[in-house]
This record gives sequence, structure tokens and C-alpha cells, in this order.
Amino acid sequence: MKKLLTTLGIFASLFTASALAEDWKTVEQEANGETVYFHAWGGSQEINRYIQWAANELKARYNVTLKHVKVTDISETTTRLLAEKAADKNTGGSVDMVWINGENFKSMKDGGLLYGPFVQDLPSWQYVDKSLPVDKDFSVPTEGLEAPWGVGQLVYIYDKAKLNNPPKSFQEMLSYAKAFPNRLSYPRPPEFHGTSFLKSLLIELTNNDPSLMKPVDEASFAMVTQPLWNYLDEFHPVAWRGGQQFPSGSSEMLQLLDDGQIDLTITFNPNAVYSAQASGKLSESTNVYALDSGALSNIHFLAIPWNANASAGAKVAINFLLSPEAQSRKGELTIWGDPSVLSSQYLTGSAKNTKQFKSIAEPHPSWQVALEKEWLKRYGN
Repeated sequence: MKKLLTTLGIFASLFTASALAEDWKTVEQEANGETVYFHAWGGSQEINRYIQWAANELKARYNVTLKHVKVTDISETTTRLLAEKAADKNTGGSVDMVWINGENFKSMKDGGLLYGPFVQDLPSWQYVDKSLPVDKDFSVPTEGLEAPWGVGQLVYIYDKAKLNNPPKSFQEMLSYAKAFPNRLSYPRPPEFHGTSFLKSLLIELTNNDPSLMKPVDEASFAMVTQPLWNYLDEFHPVAWRGGQQFPSGSSEMLQLLDDGQIDLTITFNPNAVYSAQASGKLSESTNVYALDSGALSNIHFLAIPWNANASAGAKVAINFLLSPEAQSRKGELTIWGDPSVLSSQYLTGSAKNTKQFKSIAEPHPSWQVALEKEWLKRYGN
């Protein structure tokens, strides 16, 4: 009897795999000839070049045309989709695929703006490292509405030839800024590196207050965040340009570091230093590190809007971007260096040995909006 049940189990598994393969063939046939409008951050030449490589591969292999719509912040795309929802444009939408996480995912999910669940139907899903938090996005369950694409960690880059002992905590960072004015800064919120800096700072200053993992409570927001504003009130006068001006993002900070104007830059990719060195944007003496408390960490994802005009093409594109070949190339230190979401056994080259720092979980997405709003009120002018 046991042998019969085992045989039936194997047969059922083979039947399921065969059915999934047939379904995927249908998806590829539907995708043939489609144009996928992919809304993604366009602020990095390395990332833009990688997406162009993927576009070339998708065209050659599947006759799918991937158009990279470069955005400054994906919230612009959320606004566009909300407008289409309000206009009852439930088919033929202008966006086929988005690169999102955090508050933008929560907004799209809450607004019913996402297609799916679709993730577990992707053939490449089998390669994903399920020990990573791929089923949650800033504490919000993904429920198969977005596919993990890479791992982000908030870390710092400095030049070893000029800075021997970089600050290991935010308190040390403030002391350094006071001792050496005009040498430290962070991107201007709501640019996501800047907002991430605020979140990371708040976590350290409040000893990771448990309320940060829950939706913002307006009654206690002022009390919980007071240490953050006290810190910034001290930091800004001794920051780069007296805190009257802030870098536009991580790319400008890299340039300022290379020009010798600042001593630390911020990135969400622990390997960004190596790709910047390879492209000549940073000297070989630069290095990356995380604060002693760890690095704010999250997964970034790919999703399909509910009204996508080319949902089959988007699925084919996402499946390819999750393949061992595409993830290995994305993880190459000289190409993008983005840490992979796949189990290392499926990766090749330098992507296989990506260094990751001690992880600090992201707060609930509602903190992003609340912190940005309060920062702009206090320092935006």
C-alpha cells in the first residue's frame, strides 16, 4: 500500500509539473510580440545598462519588447495607476510592470492596483531562496502580488586613504560632523535613500521602539520621533553646506565623495562600491561598511498592475529576470552587484559570494510617509 501511495504521489507531482509547463508555454505564446512598459527608477547608469541588456535578451528569446520608463520615484507611477483606477480604465493600462517595495507596494495593494497572485506560477520561483523574507514587504504580506528581485541594505562608502576610522554609530557620526563640519550629509527626503537614512537613524535613537513595526499612531508620533528631530537640529548646522542644501540622491553623493567634498556616501547596495570602482566613478581605495547596529534591509520586488496591457509579456520578463542567468549577471560586481534573491547554488561568478551585513528590519510602511511629511515641514524650505 505504501509503495502504491508513493507511486501515486510521484505521478501526481509529474502531472502537476507537466500542467504548469503547458500553462507557461501558453503564457509565452501570448507574450510573443507584446511591448512591456517597465516603470523603474532610472537614477543609476549601471542599473539602466543592466535593464537594457535584459531588454535585448527578452527581444531575442521571446520577441518581447521591454521599454524602460525611467522614473525619479515610483510614487509617480502609483499616482498614475490611481488615476486610471478612478477613470475605470480596467484594461489597456499604460503601465505593464513596476519595480516597487515598501509604501508604494502597500498603496498599490490597498488600492487594488495589482495583478495576481502570479508569483508561484513562474518557473523561476523554484530557484528563490525561501529563507529570505520574500513573502513580506516592510512587514506587509506580499500574497503573490510581487516577485522578489534583489536584496537591499543601507550601507556607507568611504575612502580609506582619507578616512581611517569611519563612524560606527549615528552618535559617532554626529561627533564627527561637529569635529569636521561640512563633510557629512544625506539625500533630501522624500528621495528613498534620504528617507531610509531617517528610518535607520530613528531606529537607533529609539532603540528600535516596538511601535515602529506597527502603523503610525498619531497620538504618540511626536513623542517617538522627538529624538530624531533633536539629532537633526544638531546635525544640520555642521552638515555639508550647513544643512541648507542636500544631495539629490546616492548618485550625487558618490560624485561628491569622489570629488573630495564629503567623507561618507550612502547606498542601498553593499556591492555598489565595486561597480563604481569598475566604471571609474570611485577610486580603488574606497570601501563599504555598515554601522555596528547593522544595516536597514529589505527585498525589492517586481509587480504587474491589474490593468496591464501586456500582462503575459510582463510575466515572461519577470520570470527571465528571476532566472539564474539574469540574477548571476545582476549580481556581478562589475555590472550592478545587486545581491540576489536566489539560493547561491544556482548562481555563478561574483554573484555567488555576495557579502551581506547584519540585518535590521524595515519599519511599517506608514512611517515612511509620516517621516517625509514631518521632515519637509521642518526642513523642506
